[in-house]
Amino acid sequence: MEEPTITRIEVQTASAPLKRPFKTALRTVTTAQTLIVQISDSMGYVGFGEAAPTPVITGDTLASISEAINHVIGPKLIGKALSRSEDIKAIIDQSMVHNSSPKAALNIAVNDLISQHYGIPLYQLLGGNADQILTDYTVSVGSIDDMIGQANDLVAQGFTTLKLKVGDDSEANDVAKVSAIRKAVGPQIKLRLDANQGWHPKQAVAAINRMKTLGLDIQFVEQPVRAADFDGLAFVTANTTTMIMADESIFSVTDAQRLINMRGCDLINLKLMKAGGIDNVLKINTLAEAAGIPCMVGSMIESSVSVTAAANLAAAKQNVRYVDLDASMMFSSNPISGGLVNKRNQISLPHRAGLGFQS
Repeated sequence: MEEPTITRIEVQTASAPLKRPFKTALRTVTTAQTLIVQISDSMGYVGFGEAAPTPVITGDTLASISEAINHVIGPKLIGKALSRSEDIKAIIDQSMVHNSSPKAALNIAVNDLISQHYGIPLYQLLGGNADQILTDYTVSVGSIDDMIGQANDLVAQGFTTLKLKVGDDSEANDVAKVSAIRKAVGPQIKLRLDANQGWHPKQAVAAINRMKTLGLDIQFVEQPVRAADFDGLAFVTANTTTMIMADESIFSVTDAQRLINMRGCDLINLKLMKAGGIDNVLKINTLAEAAGIPCMVGSMIESSVSVTAAANLAAAKQNVRYVDLDASMMFSSNPISGGLVNKRNQISLPHRAGLGFQS
């Protein structure tokens, strides 16, 4: 029987207002924009992927993603046999430097196709550790009253873990916000912080240790300092007892290896848009696991397409101990039906082959 080959790649722009503005120390988003990729093969299967433009983090824009897929990487994939998946994935990785978001979209779609041909869900193909996971939900930066209001609403909806965005203000005000939220939600709710590079190393140490002294019970603090400041991240890790997570500092296996060698973090946040897709995230996770470093799977502001891919990855691997996949719940509507199912803080994955989307 003739083996299936890639025959067509389509890119479609989609946008949707968010239910409420998403605010961090780096940006404010009110309307999500994304690109949905469909890769068709000669047997009629269609694999779905997604690229979310996040210029302030990845440097990728809608225009650059479209150009990369339609005119640089995509044409090189036409006619390639899916049985040579390593070759296909290498072409995606090596056709351009950087451009991690378009690479992620194509890699996700190829993995979707492959798992459809195997006739099993993607999480089973990747390891099959679980078919359900629990996610946190993000509280955007704002005034104390605004953040308390967000937190109380989310707890009322059934979320038991909240990720608080900080770093847009002085460390003293950040401590005040977190203290007020802890008092409002009570001790039973888990709190995580994400500074999105908003602190200097000494500021971070002062704020984190102050919160420890106050007994605020912070599970971990994500990316407290600038992405390029590996020494600063290692300084914070060495001078606090709260777990420190690297996010924007790690785009690649090389970044992860460097930071691990420096003992620069306790945890790593894995994101498809940073790493260029599922396979590169798997490599980082394997490296982290060998070093005894647990991981979290997170996302940018992405729709259910790539969030479903990320959820499959998170469910597949035992070393993924934390999940931050609330993004598609922030959309007023998602561009395609199918994929994951959200029920408050629980994410359930479809038992259909692939990612569970249909064209």
